[in-house]
Amino acid sequence: MELVERCSDGDRAWVTAAVAAVEADANRSADTHLLSFPLPREWGVDLYLKDESVHPTGSLKHRLARSLFLYALCNGWIGPRTTVVEASSGSTAVSEAYFARMLGLPFIAVMPASTSAEKIALIEFQGGKCHLVADPPAVVATARRLADDLDGHFMDQFTYAERATDWRGNNNIAESIFAQMALERHPVPAWIVVGAGTGGTSATIGRYVRYQRHATKVCVVDPENSAFYPAYSSGDWTLRTGLGSRIEGIGRPLVEPSFQPQVVDRMIQVPDAASLAAMRAGSAVLGRRVGGSTGTNLWGAFALIAEMRRTGVRGSVVTLLCDAGERYADTYYSDAWVAAAGLDLAPHRAVIDRFLTTGVWP
Repeated sequence: MELVERCSDGDRAWVTAAVAAVEADANRSADTHLLSFPLPREWGVDLYLKDESVHPTGSLKHRLARSLFLYALCNGWIGPRTTVVEASSGSTAVSEAYFARMLGLPFIAVMPASTSAEKIALIEFQGGKCHLVADPPAVVATARRLADDLDGHFMDQFTYAERATDWRGNNNIAESIFAQMALERHPVPAWIVVGAGTGGTSATIGRYVRYQRHATKVCVVDPENSAFYPAYSSGDWTLRTGLGSRIEGIGRPLVEPSFQPQVVDRMIQVPDAASLAAMRAGSAVLGRRVGGSTGTNLWGAFALIAEMRRTGVRGSVVTLLCDAGERYADTYYSDAWVAAAGLDLAPHRAVIDRFLTTGVWP
């Protein structure tokens, strides 16, 4: 009788220890805070931001990276000598580099050459290497080819984000939001607002609210150049923009496999200048800098709150503080960079200021 053994006892023992190490990281981490965004109480609508910037690697993507590593380890895709490769505009790569270093594995991030220097430095600080690509739409193909050349593993966040996380619970972000909302005056949110990079977060939240039979609706906000919004509007899921997103971490040139449109109740397209205006306005209110994708979230949340007020609906809206603004000191917070990008924030800032004063939206 011939026996074939594809995984040695030593490799299996390493995987067991690796899973334990990743789980221990989660066990050491307290849950992220749910911040109340100050609005007039008489409006009858409350806004909250789940602060994902306090994760060890500073962003929402820490959750995704942990889930992706556990998924790959338990599927047998990563072993003690595997080079891990990812296609990422920055934050996912920072978080995956952290877990790769924890497990003693080499990590390479393939990302657009336009990625902020601050994020590149963070990836390298975590022990990762950066492979920059001039053409943003070519990032995924380059990452897949590089992983093949190195006999490594392409993590492929855009395919596996929606399935690596247990959407029924097990300390996912949706379960955490509802637990933290339990004592608020409107404990079941009317809306949860998120951006889409992989689509994994909206899929997790959308599935969870259906599984728990909540009335909560999911709104996905999408930046310029992204394919998610026009595909959702037209129903053409083959649509491609051929362009990269200026707002790092969200927006894609094509609809990624992890995006699940059936669990999304509404989409809002947000101009990049509006994202940055809301980012700066939100930072002023919160007393701390937030990133560009948080600005995109806030723009969508403000629009929904104004709609609720206009139609006499009381309730709560929850969105995400995805990462801190310090990563964008030389880009989104630089007036020179904004001007060079041809963005005029003033009209959008006027809309926001009017909303924060009156609750009215155009």
